[in-house]
Amino acid sequence: MPQDGEALASGGMDVTFTAPIGVTVKGDLWSCVEVPGSVELFGTGKSVKVVATVDEEPLTAGLMPTGLGGHMLSISAKLRKKLGKDLGDSVTVHLTERLN
Repeated sequence: MPQDGEALASGGMDVTFTAPIGVTVKGDLWSCVEVPGSVELFGTGKSVKVVATVDEEPLTAGLMPTGLGGHMLSISAKLRKKLGKDLGDSVTVHLTERLN
């Protein structure tokens, strides 16, 4: 099992972080959370598919490159409504598996 901070290929993982919803991309605020240290964690700046929870709600999604050397996880309007969260509110994300 990789140590904290090691690049991780497909498989189980256990990474938890809290971040505000809202990542600025080309001057626009997107409803995403930025994954801290993602390039080091995954060993790539390309899209990575993961299994995660957001405030304990299950989610399978692709982490998209931010364009600034990191990754972001999209938080859909449907999920934000279910969580009672909006742009600027913080969520706790738990990444449990890398799928690719």
